[in-house]
Amino acid sequence: MRDLDETDLEILQLLMGDARRPWSEIADVVDLSAPAVADRVERLREVGLIRRFTLDVDRSKLREGVPVLVHLDLASGSVGEVREVLVDAEAVEHVFATAEGDLVFQARVPDGDVPTWLTRTFEAATVGDAAGEEAPESTDEAAPDEVTTVDATGARDASGTLLDASVRDYEVTLLTDAEWTPSLGGTGFALDCAECGNTVTSEGVASRIGGTLYQFCCSSCEARFEEQYERLQAGVEN
Repeated sequence: MRDLDETDLEILQLLMGDARRPWSEIADVVDLSAPAVADRVERLREVGLIRRFTLDVDRSKLREGVPVLVHLDLASGSVGEVREVLVDAEAVEHVFATAEGDLVFQARVPDGDVPTWLTRTFEAATVGDAAGEEAPESTDEAAPDEVTTVDATGARDASGTLLDASVRDYEVTLLTDAEWTPSLGGTGFALDCAECGNTVTSEGVASRIGGTLYQFCCSSCEARFEEQYERLQAGVEN
């Protein structure tokens, strides 16, 4: 295990925010020269900690929407009705029932606005409709913006849609919004010996052979690897 220092972590965080950030800009933040920053990044790439530089696309600007995972905390007996609405929703990709009687589903929501999307998805699905019954009409006593419906147990309810009557709470996870915030204490990365495959500890050695940097758990592995490399190179040349 090889530990990262505070400057390494700061450089990684800056690159994770913008992988195209100029070395000079990073250098100003970490108080190094631009060439020194470039050397550190190259070292992190050589040992495999930085695998590649990727593109972060704002999926809310695309037609497919933002991928989210939603956990619905449901009222007792309402799983079937709610699941039926979700399965029919175009944006929903997967729906799962939990052992606790809740539902978890994955969807692609326009603009990542889950509350608005949930409301629009369920606004036409009254409890009566979901149960295959005709929802009772509003009475004179009901407020103009309320619709009297039948809840999952058959009792009359003025809560409005299936969402209001059956979903007690929900939790949303943005599948593209995971954030890594490393701490200096105990942060490191594991390296495998190029010769034997064992973990390289702080006592390991690094050697550049044939223009490539290799990591070894001990000097013996380094010597065996280099010997085999030279033998193979001699065979190729002959």
